[in-house]
Amino acid sequence: NYISYNVLTMAMRQTPLTCSGHTRPVVDLAFSGITPYGYFLISACKDGKPMLRQGDTGDWIGTFLGHKGAVWGATLNTDATKAATAAADFTAKVWDAVSGDEVLTLAHKHIVKTVSFTQDSNCLLTGGNDKLLRIYDLSNPEAAPQEISGHTSAIKKALWCNNDKQILSAADDKTIRLWDRSSMEEVKTLKFDTSVSSMEYVTDGEILVITYGKSIAFYNALSLDLIKTVEAPATINSASLHPEKDFFVAGGEDFKLYKFDYGTKEELESYKGHFGPVHCVRFSPDGELYASGSEDGTLRLWQTAVGKTYGLWKCVLPGNSLWALLSSSCRSQYCNLKHAV
Repeated sequence: NYISYNVLTMAMRQTPLTCSGHTRPVVDLAFSGITPYGYFLISACKDGKPMLRQGDTGDWIGTFLGHKGAVWGATLNTDATKAATAAADFTAKVWDAVSGDEVLTLAHKHIVKTVSFTQDSNCLLTGGNDKLLRIYDLSNPEAAPQEISGHTSAIKKALWCNNDKQILSAADDKTIRLWDRSSMEEVKTLKFDTSVSSMEYVTDGEILVITYGKSIAFYNALSLDLIKTVEAPATINSASLHPEKDFFVAGGEDFKLYKFDYGTKEELESYKGHFGPVHCVRFSPDGELYASGSEDGTLRLWQTAVGKTYGLWKCVLPGNSLWALLSSSCRSQYCNLKHAV
């Protein structure tokens, strides 16, 4: 019974799927929406080679080749037909996500840190070290981009919000700014004591999730009114809210991932899975898993409900043997260890 209990406990423990392939720190990641072919995951890495993967399994699909410097930002449009990347080679690139071909190179005057498609994929928003927000009309790439100025330091993240009528931007000047797209004017500014490390926009509910220091804060994205703040045990680099808003996850400098109850703010669990600081974390569009990217050069996929059959995770109910209790990942680890010995 003792052995059975321990084997079952091991089988139910959070066992992430590790996605290798990058050779330097993974600094950004994004999921597509749910398509007829499932959903997809793109990762930005300092090795300059953004990668596309099947979202629910982490299986590698392809690598976008063309940048000549670290890639700081990456995104997919909703139906996963287009990708965009932001890099240290002073360019943003648009890619055909089906063929992997480069479609467009958008020259900038400094390092580009962030890219974001409008919902119709016709416009691309960029931001970076030149402190400017740029809006490119992808149907007319020869046209000069619209430019929005106001930040006094490098822009880390810029996102469309409110059905693409407004823009949110976070910068090293310790501010988050809300802009009106039509007037190109600043609507409101949030000021902090330290730089914001990440920003996520949740369309359903118009919620803005930001991290700074050890704080994870939730704001109304339209008014920038504070909803709640949660303090974590360590410096947090990124956080993501579950689509159903039951809980949220955060990744930190202490190599750990944290899971919190959104309603009570209670820490539900924490665990190490990476061998370096966690730079980015995002929930999948169906909420069944979340992905994390780290200084250690890997992405990892984590189950939202441990023990549930989903993707490559297989849950086997107690059967005729202890072996039947083991998840496929535990079995493979056992086999690899036995083979090594």
